Amino acid sequence: ALLAGGLLGHNHARRFAGPASLPWMLALLLRSPLSLQTVPSHPAAARMASSGASAACGRLLSAAEAAAVDEELFESFSVDSLMELAGLSVAAALADAFPLSSHPRPLVVCGPGNNGGDGLVAARHLWHFGYRPTIIYPKRSQKPLFVNLAAQVGALGIPVLDAMPPGADEAHHMLLDCVFGFSFKPGSLRAPFDAILPAMAASTLPLVSVDVPSGWDVDSGPAGGADDLRPAVLISLTAPKACAAHFDGRHYLGGRFVPPAILEKYGFTQPAFSGAE
Repeated sequence: ALLAGGLLGHNHARRFAGPASLPWMLALLLRSPLSLQTVPSHPAAARMASSGASAACGRLLSAAEAAAVDEELFESFSVDSLMELAGLSVAAALADAFPLSSHPRPLVVCGPGNNGGDGLVAARHLWHFGYRPTIIYPKRSQKPLFVNLAAQVGALGIPVLDAMPPGADEAHHMLLDCVFGFSFKPGSLRAPFDAILPAMAASTLPLVSVDVPSGWDVDSGPAGGADDLRPAVLISLTAPKACAAHFDGRHYLGGRFVPPAILEKYGFTQPAFSGAE
């Protein structure tokens, strides 16, 4: 199956024979030539990442625009159907960036909202791809959707923990950041995430962030502190958000479900998805 098509500046797709060859919602926005283990902060590299994402999607969305797009999608999609599509695309992107053969044990950190739900869905799909994830889910929602998602991962025997485990860097191969999304407001960080995010920032594991690196301002990016998350991989959902202007790394887009009328109304596009990706 064809996966990770739509490479910026090119019109070719790369063949990928692996556990993520079946999902169909994934396009690669930006592949950095730099190592996935480190994300440099050189301003020129950041500008290139910004212009690449903008060129691929026409523009970047503000927090307010992202919320408005979601509200319009909810008029024809249920929350659980969008979450399933998002989580599957996250799992496919992670499997492309970190193959099962070398990175079989992801540590998936889930927040209390929809980004956390995306993480629960992604962990379930990763398990079916052959990965053996562990989930950190310290603040569990009691809404039926989230209770069901937690039951689904529990039925597979996926460990679900309340805190970052000791020795996480030695026991796992990468971190999947599904803590906060575009509704996060800077300055609103509370326990237990006021301890979890610094632990993630201090980890030596490569970091994959979903939609928005947790703790970043959706419009203006990282605060510039020592505890800022610096992901090696960003998986934008629907369209890249404004904070992606400050990201330099491997950039994916998940969301082959946006109706043309929404693309036109908000003035953004999506890169070409090749075949059934």
